This record gives sequence, structure tokens and C-alpha cells, in this order.
Amino acid sequence: MSAVSSKWALFALSVAAFAIGTTEFVIMGLLPEVAGDLHVSIPSAGLLVSGYALGVAAGAPLLAALTARLERRNALLLLLGLFILGNALCAVAPNYGVLMVARVVAAFCHGSFFGIGAVVASHIVPREQAARAIALMFTGLTLANVLGVPFGTFLGQWAGWRSTFGAVTGLGVVAAIAVWRLVPALPDLPMPHIRRELVVLRQPQVLLALAMTVLGFGGVFTVFTYIAPILQQQSQVSVGATGWVLVLFGAGTTVGNMLGGRLADWRLMPSLVGVLVLLALIMLAFAWTMHDTTAAIITVFVWGVAAFATVPPLQMRVVQQAGDGPHLASTLNIAAFNLGNAIGAFIGGSMIKLGFGLPSVSIAGAVVTVLGLLVTLASATLGRRRGNHALAGNAVRA
Repeated sequence: MSAVSSKWALFALSVAAFAIGTTEFVIMGLLPEVAGDLHVSIPSAGLLVSGYALGVAAGAPLLAALTARLERRNALLLLLGLFILGNALCAVAPNYGVLMVARVVAAFCHGSFFGIGAVVASHIVPREQAARAIALMFTGLTLANVLGVPFGTFLGQWAGWRSTFGAVTGLGVVAAIAVWRLVPALPDLPMPHIRRELVVLRQPQVLLALAMTVLGFGGVFTVFTYIAPILQQQSQVSVGATGWVLVLFGAGTTVGNMLGGRLADWRLMPSLVGVLVLLALIMLAFAWTMHDTTAAIITVFVWGVAAFATVPPLQMRVVQQAGDGPHLASTLNIAAFNLGNAIGAFIGGSMIKLGFGLPSVSIAGAVVTVLGLLVTLASATLGRRRGNHALAGNAVRA
């Protein structure tokens, strides 16, 4: 496949990632509007984030199995059809219960799409550019934070939150057309054999990689789920300006995603350890900087960089450790990201319900990320020990 064709294919995958990322993240900017319109509390509205994330976690292995025999592009198109249906239901949901169900329906496509998309992206470029190709696909996800979330927030504040989901439905249609026209069919790409690939779950390093993702990224959503009330109540950012602060966060995630891809291609585990340390320190600092408008805005940008610098290395780590089972492992890691999102949203909401206040949410997020850091260090230590044992065995045989 030519370099130009590869770039267009990655662009199409990025468009789809943009649409999916927008529907996942935009609810955070609209949390007060949704809660007010549906007459529920902020923590209850926050459970819409957990519901979506659990839908991803449940749907990822299920849809991976159901699409296993499909050619990869056709599988991506089927998943986008499910995404369009779910968001159309969100736009017309008459109450909280229906909205929750619609969010879960939209979420079902998420894990398998990014899992399959990551494998496709890594196969349409030279092997040494695989992590950067995955990062380019995830650029759509980060651009969703730069453009989709803030402008979706503006639209929801101006015309009602339902209009945002109507616009996301249109984005899904555009994404499906882009994938259909620009992503090549890959008949030579081996079809995943789910039963055979399930063997990867017996590998300790794969399980550790999934745990790294759940905890390492889960801390981000402990805080980000409640970013709108934090900015408005603690940082004295106006409702209208909240979207612009989210633009800055999104800009940070774009920088972080590309940086993470390069770091993963350079030295994966040392880079990941360093980024997780930085991420935990930033969220710990945010518990204090959120009380000053300028300091809070600066922290949000830097936090965005650190948060999404973890994404390519976490995804690359599980694919690297999976060996002959990359399809299922890649999909399960997307589920792991969203399981972390669900856990994080629940922990943050619990801190608020228990009366500890919004600053405690940021401290809790830092603690969750530190747990992810500890798992990462354990994985690196295990890898070094196995490497030393292998070298010793080779020396004896020699």
C-alpha cells in the first residue's frame, strides 16, 4: 500500500475516531444541562459516563466475537452502523432511563472499532511506524476533545443537549462514508480466531497490561467526568467559557497523543512510567490550582498532554505482549480504558456524594493513577526477570 493511500486510510479511521470520541466525551461538558433537563443529580448524570464505559467493556469482547469472520473494513462499517443507531436514540430519548440505554447501545461499537482499527492501522504502514500509525488514528479521539467536545458543548448550551447528539449522528454517517471509500479491504489480514486468541488471557504480562490501562487511565476520568462543575464552582469559570477551557484540554490531548506515539516507538516502558508519574503529580496539584482561574486553566492544558501521552504506549504494550492474539487483546484493551473510565466516574461521584468536595475528586484521581504506576513497575520488573532468565538459559545451552 502506497504512503499516500496509507495516510488517507488513517485519515478515515481518524474521522471515525473523532465521531466516537465526541459522543463519549461531550456528555462531560453537558452534565449540568442533562441533569437539569432530566431532573437528576450531578452524580446521577455522571453515571451516564459509567454506563457508556461499561457498555464499551461489555460490548468489546461480544462484538469482537460476532465480527471475527468479517473482513476488517466490513466489520468497521457494521460497528459504525450501531454507533449511528445509538446516537440517534440519544437525540430523541424522552427520559433518563432511555438515554442510559441509548448510550449503552452507542457504546457497544466502541471497543471493537478501536481494537480492529488499531490492528488495521498497524498493518497499513511499515512495522517500525506501527505505534505512530495507532497514534494517528487516535488523533481523531484527541481532536474530539479539541473540537467535538467544546463545540458540542456550545451547541448543547445554545440549542439543547439533544441537538448535540443529533449532530453526532450526522458525524457518524460522514465517518462511515469515509471508512467505506478510503480504508482498503484487507483480505490478506488473518481473521482473528477468538477461541485461539483467548489463550492470551493466560499470559501474566497481557493481564498486567490490561490492569495498567484500567488504573493508569482510570484516574483521568475520576476527574474529567466532573470537569464542568469543577471549573464552574471551584475555578469561577463561566458556563459560556467552560467550552473554551475544554478546547485547551483537547489541544493538550492532541499534543500528548502524538508525543506518546513517538515515546512508545522509542522506549515504551520507561516512557510510560515517566508519563504516569507526571500525570499523578498534575492531578494532585489540580486539587489546589483549581481554586485559581488562571492556574486551573494552565493545569487543565498540561493535564491533557500527560493524560493522552499514555494512550499509544498503553495500547502498544498490550498488542506487543499478546503475540499471536493481537485482535482480541487490542479490543480488550479498549474495554480496559473504558472500564477505567467507569470506575473513575464512580469513584469521583462517590467522593462528591460523601461530601468530601470537588478538590477531593482530583486527589482520588491521582491515587488511582499511582495504582496504575505500581502495576506498570511490576510488569517492567517481571519482564526484566524473564529476560534475564532467558539470557541465562541461552548461556547454559551455549
